[in-house]
Amino acid sequence: MTALKRLLRSLKLGFQIGLLLVLLSLLFSAGQVYYYSQSTATAPADAAIVLGAATWDKRPSPVFRERLNHAIELYRQRHVAKLIFTGGTPKPGFMTEAEVGRRYALQQGVPAEVLFYENTSRDTYQNLVNAKQVAADNDIDTVILVSDPYHMARALAMARDLGLQAQASPTPTSRYNSAEWQARARFVAQESYALSVYYWVENSQALWRWLKNVF
Repeated sequence: MTALKRLLRSLKLGFQIGLLLVLLSLLFSAGQVYYYSQSTATAPADAAIVLGAATWDKRPSPVFRERLNHAIELYRQRHVAKLIFTGGTPKPGFMTEAEVGRRYALQQGVPAEVLFYENTSRDTYQNLVNAKQVAADNDIDTVILVSDPYHMARALAMARDLGLQAQASPTPTSRYNSAEWQARARFVAQESYALSVYYWVENSQALWRWLKNVF
């Protein structure tokens, strides 16, 4: 066997192994997405972190409203003592997602002293980074994450990587639950891909940090 053939054979084998690892990663992520979409918090926590979603001027979108309603119910059932709202705004001059969430909770009769927020984040990771600081500033040690079912696995992975003592509590009612199976499959596929990418990036960074420390 010539050197060129051996090289091509090695490249082919490497490609096949890489493809297998990608597929296994996607399958694992899909399992995580489904599992945490069905889970619910089992223990009380200091606060619920409501992950941001779209708003319509001063009103929450239907998706965001379901998150808010679920968090408020957790408060009323005494599963949490405080609520943390997250999310900025894509357009200057409009109320932030967090401000809309706080305003909505006040309208539902939740007292202002248990409501906290950060209003500069633009994605899930920033939501959690900023919420962690809010929690630290207000003696909040344990949290329950509130978001849509298929979003929970990725949000929980990020929260735990950030050092938050977090549980998941997906919204029991949302457009994701009522959608046709094709739409639900698409949501699961999208989140499985996003979670898989997150795991690859985090593991790559961890490996790079380890190599720097070793060498």
